[in-house]
Amino acid sequence: MQAAPARATQFDSWVLLPENVGKSYELIAGEIVEKVVSNQKSSRIAGKIYFYIQLYLIEKNIGRLTPPDGGYFIGAERYIPDVGYISRARQPIANDDAYNPLVPDLAVEVISPSDSYQQIRHKVSHYLAAGTVVWVALPETEQIEIYTPDAVPIMLGADDILEGGSILPDFRMDVKKAFADETRFKAAGHSRQIPVAVSS
Repeated sequence: MQAAPARATQFDSWVLLPENVGKSYELIAGEIVEKVVSNQKSSRIAGKIYFYIQLYLIEKNIGRLTPPDGGYFIGAERYIPDVGYISRARQPIANDDAYNPLVPDLAVEVISPSDSYQQIRHKVSHYLAAGTVVWVALPETEQIEIYTPDAVPIMLGADDILEGGSILPDFRMDVKKAFADETRFKAAGHSRQIPVAVSS
């Protein structure tokens, strides 16, 4: 973690400096945070969610996905979700910049051991304020939290069905598919569930 520039515009220039090319950075609550692969399990889960949404999009062709190196402007901050989705209706031509100036319709964040509870709560609240639906996957409890603007959060377990709602019409995925072949974390007292209270 490093001290952040005073403004997002300074971050946008800083992140393109030669010494920063090839790395992924987020601007969260006034701090620059390098996004690193800190947990293979979290990466595999993100890849499975990406895979099932991509299969859906190959058939429906209604939008585009970004893997965990595609960033977005979220107000004055810059986030890189593990999976991002933006519809063709909102952005007919693909954006090739490091950080898309449009917010995603859907952001998927998969919790890893290096994630800060405070930062995740902060990101979810800012996603929601920008109008983005957020899915937060919790590997250690094999649950997915669904956050929709102006709606009560929903917690899905392994036996539930994850639905795309108005963002991904007719998309359905068994939650357990996201966690297939992963060993459930059972150490007592080490749950990493991150309930995010978002004030109205």
